[in-house]
Amino acid sequence: MVRTEQDIKFERKVSQTILASQQSVAIGEAGKTGEWRTMRPILHTEKCLVVKTGKLSCNLCWMYCPENTVSRAIPPEFNYDYCKGCGICANECPAHAIEMIPEKDAPSSVGEESATGETGGKF
Repeated sequence: MVRTEQDIKFERKVSQTILASQQSVAIGEAGKTGEWRTMRPILHTEKCLVVKTGKLSCNLCWMYCPENTVSRAIPPEFNYDYCKGCGICANECPAHAIEMIPEKDAPSSVGEESATGETGGKF
């Protein structure tokens, strides 16, 4: 099969589009969560290694979040607009500082206390 000039132009355009999309990964590519999440992560700051050391030393929650909804900050915060409630952050936390609570028990706004007495936050 002989490649035409039109084939080459098409292949370049497709390659450029693919490269551009790979370079612009956004928070929560799947979109905002909506109201279907059943569990929500809550950070217990007194257990968090990042908070205890005052350094970005652990951040496994940030590293393993598939939706990139955990901030790499002191303390880490969750962007609940995009968090799917999968619990990977809680499973990976070596200090067990992240608890998954039912969405119905979660704070209704940022900074409000939950049933566990902890606060949530988004970046």
